[in-house]
Amino acid sequence: MPKLTVEDRLALQDLIADYSWALDTGDTEGLVACFTPDCLMSEEVFEDPDIWEGHDGIRGLMKHYANAPGFPGRQHHVTQVKYFPQDDGSVKLKSFAFVTECHGEPPYELRFCGWYDDHAVKCADGQWRFARRIVRLWDGEVLQRFPGHGEWKPRKRPDSLIIRK
Repeated sequence: MPKLTVEDRLALQDLIADYSWALDTGDTEGLVACFTPDCLMSEEVFEDPDIWEGHDGIRGLMKHYANAPGFPGRQHHVTQVKYFPQDDGSVKLKSFAFVTECHGEPPYELRFCGWYDDHAVKCADGQWRFARRIVRLWDGEVLQRFPGHGEWKPRKRPDSLIIRK
């Protein structure tokens, strides 16, 4: 397996942080800059996955969340990143994800526990970007080694997260 340089690992960590900061502060163009022009972003959480393609799709994702009640005040936290360098120079990543919701005084809420299944590429300008980012619940294939687990069970979508175009 190819090796990942320390510089590339740090740049990928910056990419993950840039995504979270842009999404959670409503920075549409900052979020777009985290993705390749032909990207695929998929949220496989509810009955029907949300799929956002290309830069226009990422803008649509930001518009959706900017208008979702309760979204302003959420923070995306990403930990335990695993890196899988590919022979073509790209890197697949897996990481834990959880989202907190902070409105006013504590207690704050834990809104989501899941994981990211990512594929990042180094672009011609030397910047790492997501070619694919999939958000998944902490169930399904990641728990397949536990008896009685391993099958994905989608959640019912709350009204506040219905996509309005």
